[in-house]
Amino acid sequence: MFYSDDIIEDVRSRNDIVDVISSYVKLKKTGATYFGLCPFHNEKSPSFSVSPSKQMFYCFGCHEGGNVFSFVMKYENFSFTEAVKFLADKANINLPEGEYTDEERRRADLKAQLQSINKEAALYYFHQLKSPNGRIAMEYLKNRGLADEVITHFGLGYSNKTSDDLYRYFKKKGYSDDVLKETGLFSFSEKGTYDKFWNRVMFPIMDINNKVIGFGGRVMGEGKPKYLNSPETKIFEKSRNLYGMNFARTSRKTFMLICEGYMDVIALHKAGFTNAVAALGTAFSEFHAQLIKRYAKSVVLTFDSDLAGKNAALRAIPILKKTGMKIKVLDMTPYKDPDEFIKNLGSDEYQKRIDSAKDSFIFEIEMMKSEFNLSEVREKADFYNKTAHKLLEFSNELERNVYLQEVSSIFGIPEEDLRSMVKKLALNYTGPEVVEEKFEINKNVLREKNTDNGIIKAQKMILTWLIEDGKIYGKIKNYINSDDFIDPLYNKVANMLFEQLQNGQVNPARILNDFHDEDEHKKAAELFNTPLRDGMNVTEKEMTINDLVRVVKKNSLDYREKQVTDIKELQEIIKERSNLQKINISL
Repeated sequence: MFYSDDIIEDVRSRNDIVDVISSYVKLKKTGATYFGLCPFHNEKSPSFSVSPSKQMFYCFGCHEGGNVFSFVMKYENFSFTEAVKFLADKANINLPEGEYTDEERRRADLKAQLQSINKEAALYYFHQLKSPNGRIAMEYLKNRGLADEVITHFGLGYSNKTSDDLYRYFKKKGYSDDVLKETGLFSFSEKGTYDKFWNRVMFPIMDINNKVIGFGGRVMGEGKPKYLNSPETKIFEKSRNLYGMNFARTSRKTFMLICEGYMDVIALHKAGFTNAVAALGTAFSEFHAQLIKRYAKSVVLTFDSDLAGKNAALRAIPILKKTGMKIKVLDMTPYKDPDEFIKNLGSDEYQKRIDSAKDSFIFEIEMMKSEFNLSEVREKADFYNKTAHKLLEFSNELERNVYLQEVSSIFGIPEEDLRSMVKKLALNYTGPEVVEEKFEINKNVLREKNTDNGIIKAQKMILTWLIEDGKIYGKIKNYINSDDFIDPLYNKVANMLFEQLQNGQVNPARILNDFHDEDEHKKAAELFNTPLRDGMNVTEKEMTINDLVRVVKKNSLDYREKQVTDIKELQEIIKERSNLQKINISL
């Protein structure tokens, strides 16, 4: 969808970034900037900044940054067009009918067709379940305790035993093979075309807007695999969607239950736990964690009680920790999964298990303990040592001490011995390796062990400085211009910024409107948020700016010299090079 630059800027300018982000993140004003905990990575000290003057946000921890469009795109998992529409609605702006480029129109048409086909397929499967052909599937669902209203609520269906039944259905409706290949519902080969799903109970997978984006199928009988899921398509990404989230997001609970399968989700919803979701036949991902964080403050992992389920919980815990959510692990023994547990003990007992769920850290120690034979002295010592190492994950000493006492009590480790071991290990503990940029100002001259990185840093610093203090532009414009920024992205940003500076209307947030690619958008935002040295006096500032301009200009001349084919141009480059040390910018 294409909207004019003026319309996009009108939407952006009428959505103050502080107001918008404040509805997602708690911000506190410090000087002219607001700070809060970054919603895009786990942190305990605020490094997420929001600048009212720039109308931009930037995290100095994970380096996410941008304007109000990019924040909404990142947080809500919106496309650029969806973000524009969302913010236009928020500001009560009536958008005109947008225009598509040819490529956008092709993608939009295909996406609409896939959504329509999936919806039709879900209805087809549903009707098959209700027909005589679906008797085996209906008996299976009834035996699992599902009433008609539950079956209808989740849109369950059946793919019958005919291997090309659905394919023939859509061909009669006039769909081309080119489109049907994109659905993930069919297998095309030299031997013919076959339905991906046959003789299976069908579980439609819906996005948060209740649109069918894919399917899961449970085989009837002894076929393999037992569960089969749609492949990824233009409208279905397994790592970004959770089964049941379309219902769970409207639950009034402050936490979410994360389980393993379709039937677990259905069983929990049926029992009144409408805040249950499950991954879609793929490993739990950071996108899953971020999606959950939008709607909940904490999670309870209710994976299967077997070893595979416990290992799945161990893999999910560190991913969820990054979001800052509280994590607990529910114990369902002696039963394997939520469905089996509730059938035998009921929902009240399940609620009690939720209330008494283990803290995830205690669960991790418990699982770690199972690796050791504590009747052996050496292995007991190794377990204590590994536990002490694990406690060092808590950077906050008070929090660490709380867990130390709890671990000592639960696992029978002498508290003072454990505390002494932790303190000893802490002396040599550096935590995750932190790679720092090795820039230093020596006599206010920018130096970098890696020359290319030093040049990049110099360009970033100049662009940031021009945003912070537009008056500097008048001092440096006779020495460098936007063409001296060689990198294509830097050059594009510099072109737009220099034009704004010439017109006396600096608006970095508007520049970011031109960068729709996520990676480019992030890099462009970083150009306006490069840390500058605080507390410099005028003389130090002058010397630093002179040094930065020389670095950028020299790099530009070096680049031009490699490309030159004309003797006059070469002479001009040599002349400019000789003038580098004559640069004298006074503030």
